[in-house]
Amino acid sequence: MFLIYFGIIILVPIIAQLMVRGSYKKYSKVASSTGMTGAEVARRILDDNGLYHVHVEEVRGFLSDHYDPRSKTVRLSSDNYHGHSLAATAVSAHEVGHAIQDQQDYAFLRFRHALVPVASIGSNFAWIFILIGIFASLSGMILLGIIMMAAAVVFQIVTLPVEFNASNRAMDQVVSLGIIRNDEERETKKVLNAAAMTYVAAAAVAVLELARLILIYTGMTREE
Repeated sequence: MFLIYFGIIILVPIIAQLMVRGSYKKYSKVASSTGMTGAEVARRILDDNGLYHVHVEEVRGFLSDHYDPRSKTVRLSSDNYHGHSLAATAVSAHEVGHAIQDQQDYAFLRFRHALVPVASIGSNFAWIFILIGIFASLSGMILLGIIMMAAAVVFQIVTLPVEFNASNRAMDQVVSLGIIRNDEERETKKVLNAAAMTYVAAAAVAVLELARLILIYTGMTREE
């Protein structure tokens, strides 16, 4: 049973990552009909939404694309910043989707930002308390670790609507602005959906791990 469980929590994230890389690699070779680079796509959507103050910058790394709400900057990996592909279009539009969320004060985005410090502490220190509790048979320490881990799990769950909403906004923008043609919508959605699966996988694994620890805790309290 434990082998099946550990197989799931190890394999699910790996499969999700392979899906993302496979989809991205495939559609990074498919040029968009407009020939716009990812940077141009991002700038076009930002300007159309009145976000002239949001910058678009190139950043190193593979799929290191993100939106920084503190500096109001959309950062795109080199392949997407300079790329003319449907993959570059999809990823760039998705990150701009977060900038639009920020502009419109999207509730789940605000909630996720508020959870960042708590989730960071929980993910970094939860296992220290849990392991001490398990080896020292101290249920109170395990409970403290579980509470800390729960904060990180909530962060993972809240991330899901944020990411799906950003992808929906991205599709709306690239279609309404004519950045992609009707026959390119399906491919663009595949890139966005594959990326979303990594967040779904992370949330599922986090929930499973939390549930397992709760079972360990309840088992110890019964013995006490």
